[in-house]
Amino acid sequence: MELSGYARSGARLDATFAALADPTRRAILARLAKGEASVTDLAEPFAMSQPAISKHLKVLERAGLISRGRDAQRRPRRLEARALRDATAWLENYRQFWGAQFGRLDDLLHELQTGGVRKRAKRAVHKAKAGSLRQAQGRLSPGLTPVRNDKSYVSR
Repeated sequence: MELSGYARSGARLDATFAALADPTRRAILARLAKGEASVTDLAEPFAMSQPAISKHLKVLERAGLISRGRDAQRRPRRLEARALRDATAWLENYRQFWGAQFGRLDDLLHELQTGGVRKRAKRAVHKAKAGSLRQAQGRLSPGLTPVRNDKSYVSR
């Protein structure tokens, strides 16, 4: 069973995260966040050939992270926000999940520090014992009742 639209959006997210996995491509995106730039401008800070930079740019283009413009002879690249927005939205769901988990952990740590867990544990043990006692009473022969102190059974 395939979720509606998941294949397309999943493939886009996969391409986005694959493109972001490389530090060179992340540096290129950081440079493009300041404004559009030519391939020569983008290649300048890196010790790699122009064809190697072009391969990185193709990966970024396929992921929808950058686009190629046209300015006479130049073909400047510019950052495209949509793919980053989609990835950020996807990550936001997990940020909220982990925020809630850490909140629960903070509460537990606070209880541990203030002794609240001991009280809660005592109540849970007491409830469990009471439940076991009621369960045992349901299985007894008629006329027998448990005596709480020594856990033995006597006739009524």
